[in-house]
Amino acid sequence: MKTVVLILQLLASIGLIATVLLQSGKSAGMSGSIAGGMETMFGKNKGMDQLLAKLSAVLAVCFLVLTLVASLF
Repeated sequence: MKTVVLILQLLASIGLIATVLLQSGKSAGMSGSIAGGMETMFGKNKGMDQLLAKLSAVLAVCFLVLTLVASLF
């Protein structure tokens, strides 16, 4: 049982790392406000960013729960 929990925790951690790295940056700084402000205004990849944000939240909760369960063993 402990091995199954650890494998699931490993998969959740890899998924969490991947979803966080695939998200675009929220603050582009001064150059983003001048050059790239219109892309965020018109919602380029906005749906994908929302999906990745929800997926990373779900994976973070799964990782937390699996960590707590693994600490019980």
